[in-house]
Amino acid sequence: METQSQVLLAQQTEQLDYLRRILLAPVYDVAVETELTHLSKLSMRLNNQIYLKREDQQPVHSFKLRGAYNKLSGLSEAECIHGVIAASAGNHAQGLALAANKLGIKATIVMPKTTPEIKVDNVRRFGGEVRLVGDSFNEAQTAAIEYAKAENKTLVHPFDDADIIVGQGTVAKELLQQLPSADIVFIPVGGGGLLAGMAVYLKQLSPKTKIIGVEAEDAACLQAALAAGKPVDLDQVGLFADGVAVKRIGKVTFGLIERYCDEVITVTTDEICASIKDIFEQTRVIAEPAGALSLAGLQKYSNQNKLKDKSLVAILSGANMNFHTLRYISERCELGEKKEAILAVTIPEEKGSFKRFCQTLNKRVITEFNYRYVGNPSANVFVGIRLGGEIEERQQLLNELVSANYKVIDFTDNELAKLHVRYMVGGKSGATAQNERLFSFEFPEYPGALEKFLDAMGELFNITLFHYRNHGAAYGQVLAGFDIKKDKENEFFQHLNALGYQFEEATDNQAYQAFLN
Repeated sequence: METQSQVLLAQQTEQLDYLRRILLAPVYDVAVETELTHLSKLSMRLNNQIYLKREDQQPVHSFKLRGAYNKLSGLSEAECIHGVIAASAGNHAQGLALAANKLGIKATIVMPKTTPEIKVDNVRRFGGEVRLVGDSFNEAQTAAIEYAKAENKTLVHPFDDADIIVGQGTVAKELLQQLPSADIVFIPVGGGGLLAGMAVYLKQLSPKTKIIGVEAEDAACLQAALAAGKPVDLDQVGLFADGVAVKRIGKVTFGLIERYCDEVITVTTDEICASIKDIFEQTRVIAEPAGALSLAGLQKYSNQNKLKDKSLVAILSGANMNFHTLRYISERCELGEKKEAILAVTIPEEKGSFKRFCQTLNKRVITEFNYRYVGNPSANVFVGIRLGGEIEERQQLLNELVSANYKVIDFTDNELAKLHVRYMVGGKSGATAQNERLFSFEFPEYPGALEKFLDAMGELFNITLFHYRNHGAAYGQVLAGFDIKKDKENEFFQHLNALGYQFEEATDNQAYQAFLN
């Protein structure tokens, strides 16, 4: 049984070893020292000095190159002779391919079939062999492990490896040289390699600097691990910020983060979209969602804690954006900036009622108005209203509408309303209304995937409602209604579970009840 002093000594030895290795890491054979950009416009808006550490400037447009090169440069000849292999759908793949090319090592990357073509092409361009296996990262990872054993290849983990952590820690080395006076540093979290490496370095050389990890709200594996006291699996993971869509934090990374990270916060998809826009306006760089994650956390934390006159740093971790995702981001960024409210408002079904409603808004701009005549004495309208960006303004708007005797439901934070219902307002089912049940689905995107989904779902049960949009992501999102009679419920759910699609019932969602049921 180790004594407390023995544990402390072991921790001190470990952190000093990490410090030494980060200082000596040979990553600059291939990586570059990236700029620390001052964001003047955002600094004025937040009343703090805001800086962005620009890992988009790396040759692979991501920090992942640092860890990959550090890992490969330390391998023995025996470990390299048959090549290295990794499973990845994104930045780790590109970083490993370029690092291996630089060192003359053969690299094989196992990627899901759903991986966007731009990322597959980039891996090949950097000299990596690509094997497309399965519809998910887990299937690709399983295949990579099997290939590694069968072909005697060295498996390179994307984050849960001390050499990878050391390589990522070089970001902190540069940052401390560029801005020794940083008060708070915000670092994105997926598997934890970047946060662990930066935290262990910063806390030794600048203990006064506060370190905050930032997670996507729908992929908060670190928060789950902290609550459980150990790494645990999330039931499901949101895929918008795919660079941090990790189901389980690393064991090695979690041990370091638990000791050296001060706090962890989460941000929403809309807040990430708003930060992508801020980064573009200040730098003309289009950050990927995971790349803008830490700036979203910085803004949220600064506003919530009313920070003033502090030096705040966010890590722009990557800029490998799928171009088609920009359409979705542009739709959502104003919600993230608190500059739009999405409401359901009941108005009288009579002439002049829309005009009177507009007058109640006191010259606020309407961004969206969805309505269809159904002959009832009153009508539900789906309306978007532009706001000035102040947090209190939305509540003020709601109060004004209620005072004018309008029935109002606020859907600004309702994901189903923003993702699906806003595009479907205007049709209600009469024939099957009593038996209709609503479900949201996620399925891997690849040619023919939607057709396969429809074949699977439509054979036994009548589809009464359907909405699908392709945002250029690895996974498709569908909202579907089904005519399910009471005596067929068990059969229906057995069918769903057997198909293996990730799904969630949404029949009770207020947006559905207001506009589609």
